Amino acid sequence: MDFLQRLKPYHLDVLKEIGNIGAGHAATALSQLLNKTIEMSVPAVRIVSFQELPEQVGGAETEVAAIFLRIEGEAPGSLFFISKIEDIEKIVRQLTGITSFQLQSPPYHEVGISAFQEIGNILAGSYLSSFSDFTKLILQPSVPGFSVDMAGAILSYGLIELSQVGDSAIVIDTQIKELDGDEEQMKGHFFLLPDPDSFEVIFSVLGVGEHE
Repeated sequence: MDFLQRLKPYHLDVLKEIGNIGAGHAATALSQLLNKTIEMSVPAVRIVSFQELPEQVGGAETEVAAIFLRIEGEAPGSLFFISKIEDIEKIVRQLTGITSFQLQSPPYHEVGISAFQEIGNILAGSYLSSFSDFTKLILQPSVPGFSVDMAGAILSYGLIELSQVGDSAIVIDTQIKELDGDEEQMKGHFFLLPDPDSFEVIFSVLGVGEHE
């Protein structure tokens, strides 16, 4: 049985709380970068099959921007942050002041891409730090990679090996909004894909026994 299917509503609540703590840290860092008051929240955490992952961002053919990295340490795995291109363009323009920054077609502005990777560093680093603090597991993120492609293509990159041993992932929804701003909030998704050997380690600290 897939370990992920053993998670109960309580465990998802714990993962959501961990996400909200990380979102608070990320909001502080983004507020300093953007010189604006940023609010972040995690409205939902859920278990989703690999086949359903692209639907979380509008379908397999939806053009998205993604930050992806490896998690090293006591519970290795992969972490993706994926959002629609328009949302990433908006926040990068705010951060850099490059009003012409776009992700519709290459070449992409190098400063803008660096800014996007820094945002990914902040978001992923804040979440992993929160997760590590709660579980007491030692986790370190790798240098983030960047991609603009269809959601299905990006996700398949991280699922080829994992699909042989599991069929689900943990999805952490994220909302980012500028307080007192007129613009709509930016929505993104973390896809947490623990390596097979990491399942038992993570679930053990969450109170999910191997033989439940």
